[in-house]
Amino acid sequence: MLTHKDQLDLFTLVAKKLTQDVECYAFGGNAMMFYGYKEETKDVDLLFEEDDSRKEFIRAISSLGYAETSPIAIYIPEKLRDLHRPLMYKRGESRFDLFVKKIFKTLLSPNMKENVFAVHEFKEKYNLKIKVLRKEYLIILKAVTSRDKDFEDILTILQKNQDFDWRYLIDEVLWQYKHGDSWVLLDMERVMQELKKYVFIEEKYFKQLYNARKRHNQK
Repeated sequence: MLTHKDQLDLFTLVAKKLTQDVECYAFGGNAMMFYGYKEETKDVDLLFEEDDSRKEFIRAISSLGYAETSPIAIYIPEKLRDLHRPLMYKRGESRFDLFVKKIFKTLLSPNMKENVFAVHEFKEKYNLKIKVLRKEYLIILKAVTSRDKDFEDILTILQKNQDFDWRYLIDEVLWQYKHGDSWVLLDMERVMQELKKYVFIEEKYFKQLYNARKRHNQK
């Protein structure tokens, strides 16, 4: 498991191994630690805009002893058949899940890129820039990845944010759905139905998802 300090130290070491600048987005339990929502995590989820950046990051972490591992035990089979499944690298109890351009079918949208929560830079000879996504995106992407502990993390985020912006989240889900993500609507609806047992969600947000799915089914 990695603490927040472990994560910062690890990113510093990665930056020292780089041979070019690298920029990526944090969106999993590692992103939650930047918010202070979580004290430790075993998986570091990163999204890269270009494959060359991911390759350089992999080269750097490989030099630190991380080796590629299989995602079979982590993600459901349907997700693993997707072309945008992650490459996974593990060392001891810590693991990197590395995506490019998409998290399965979910795009790195313009809003995701423009409305990040924070930017952390690890400057050595070359710069490692980590952009932490907004909490609404953390929930969407945890609904999409559907791994062990993802629902627990979603609930933690919501319980620590009484003023959570559901409208912002739903708008992003509908944008993703319109741009070809055939899973995000069902994934988010499933998670929200389960969340109703623990937190209040206005019915209008369920109706928006239901109406979008209904229109799609009528085509």
